[in-house]
Order: sequence, then structure tokens, then C-alpha cells
Amino acid sequence: MTPTPTPTPTTTAARSAPFSPVPATGPGPARGRRLLRAVAVVACLPYLVLKAAWIGGSHVGIPRGSTLLDHRVTMVVANGVSVLLDSCVVVLALVLTRPRGRRVPAWSLAFPVWVATGLLAPIMAGFPLQLLARAFTGGGATASDPRPDPFLHEWVFGVVYGGFIVQGLALGALFVLYARDRWGHLWRGRTGDLPSAVSGRIPRAAVAVAAVLALFPFAVRLLWACGATAGLDADRAADRTSDFHVIEGLYVVLLVLAVTAGVLLAFRRARALPVAVPLATAWVCSGAVACWGGWMLLASLLGPGERAEGSSRLSILTYAAQMTVGLLLAAVGAHFLTRRSAAARTRP
Repeated sequence: MTPTPTPTPTTTAARSAPFSPVPATGPGPARGRRLLRAVAVVACLPYLVLKAAWIGGSHVGIPRGSTLLDHRVTMVVANGVSVLLDSCVVVLALVLTRPRGRRVPAWSLAFPVWVATGLLAPIMAGFPLQLLARAFTGGGATASDPRPDPFLHEWVFGVVYGGFIVQGLALGALFVLYARDRWGHLWRGRTGDLPSAVSGRIPRAAVAVAAVLALFPFAVRLLWACGATAGLDADRAADRTSDFHVIEGLYVVLLVLAVTAGVLLAFRRARALPVAVPLATAWVCSGAVACWGGWMLLASLLGPGERAEGSSRLSILTYAAQMTVGLLLAAVGAHFLTRRSAAARTRP
């Protein structure tokens, strides 16, 4: 009979210690994170100042005859919401770099970062693509309406979207560093090595429903990207430019990537692929699909009177379906992380 070894203080402490503790960072990494935090905060200032000026009644950046000037109350409310959302970037940058941020509950940090990622990712990818399309087409106007009346001066888009891109890069880098320190063990290995306990019937059913449901917004967005006007109100159909076609095509790609990543995680396909690839793809693309689908759904239902009335059932259903697809796939990703974390904690 083999005697049972007596636990030593070292083994006892190792068993009672939390799984994958956050390693201490040296002065070099800490300095880099402070720099990223400063960049993220400074990049928010032009947008916040511009929005505050509009709320206060200023027309800077808004040309005469813009439709924005016809709906003062709606403009104040929308700008107030956007100021609140962008202010969250400042809060997140502080949480991701302060010592107390390591003790924040996972869900209370992951959800706002997921929303921020979803809102910023299409802008970070779409704006450079729009500029590239303009360079090849000679501008963003359509052939039927070569010089449509702008609702904002062109410099506003450069300032705002440029700031968004910098925010996204800085905040994304901070979150990747934070998540690597705190949860890096959750995306180690390859897809084929995932235990069956990580997936299950419910995630697979959710991915299957999302894949079927995604066919509807995929088809509508693809038609819009190719020039169809079905489901668009009269003003939006008249204002279409190369920018419109680029962003619609981008949503088509995001839908495909989101569903593909969900399939890889739930059904453990592409067995040689690192887990981090489909997990990161699901994180970014589900957020973009869900958040922008929800934002455009609210804009269609609660926007200015005549524009809300002009929103067809097709466009409303498209945005609602897109939002639902993104939420389903985000739930699958959350289930994956929760189950893998639980499996890691119970592992001998």
C-alpha cells in the first residue's frame, strides 16, 4: 500500500490559488499601457467637443439646408446618446489599465468592450474602404445624382472617423493585453483539441438558427450593395453613393464571418485552426452585426417622423434579423468561454 503524501504548504497554496493569476507587469509594459490609455482618451476629445457643440446649438460642420437642422429635439437626443457611448471609451481605458480593473467582474467588463468593438469595427474597416472606393470612382456620388446635398461637411467625417479608428486601435490593444493576462488560458490550443464538454446541443442549435436566420439580412444587404432599392425609403435611395455600397458589402462579409466563426466553435471544425482565430472573429463580427443592426433598427423606429414612416417593413425586419443573429452568436461565444473556464477550474 502506497502511503498518501502529506500536503506541503507549497502544494496547498498552489491548489488554493486562483487559476491563471495575472502576472506582474514590469515598468516597460506598464508605460506602454499608459501611453495607449492616453491615446484612447485624447482620440475621444474631438468627437465629444463636436457633439457638445451641436447639443448647445452650434452649427459647426453642418451646412445650410442639412436635414439635421430640421429635427432639433431628435438631434439633441441622438447626440446625447452618442456622447454617452463615446465617454464609455474613456471609462474602459481607465478600467483596463488600473489595478482595480483586475478585480472587475468578467461580464461587467466584457459586455461594454464587446459593444465598443461592435460599434467601432465597421468604422475602422469601412472608412478606409470608402476612401479607396472614392479614389477609384472619382467621388462618392451616384450617376443619377452627381452632387447630392451633404448633411455634414466633408471634414467632419475625417475628424470623427479618424478619431474612431485611433480609439479602436488603442482600446483594442489595451483589451488584448488585459484579456491575455486574465483569461489567456481560455483560448489556448486548437479547435480540434477542444473537449466535447465545451460545446453541446444548445450552442449548436443556436448556431444553426443563426445561420438560417442570417440568410435574410445577407440577401437584402447583398441586393442593396449591388444597387437594389427595395426596402429603402425615398431619401436614402436618392442619397446612395459609393460609400453606401461599400458599407452594405461590408455587412455582408461580417455576417458570413460571424456565422462561420460560430460554426467552427460549436461544431469544432477546422481542427488544426488555433482556437483564438474563430473566437476573436466571433467576438468582433457578432458585435458588429448585433450592435449596428440594433442601432439602425432604433434609428428606423425612433428617427425623424417622415424618415421613420418611410422605413419599410423590409428594412426593419432586416435590421431586427441582423441584430438577432449577432446576439445568438455572441451567446454561443459566451457559452464557450464560460464552459471552458469551468472546465479549467475543475481540472486536477
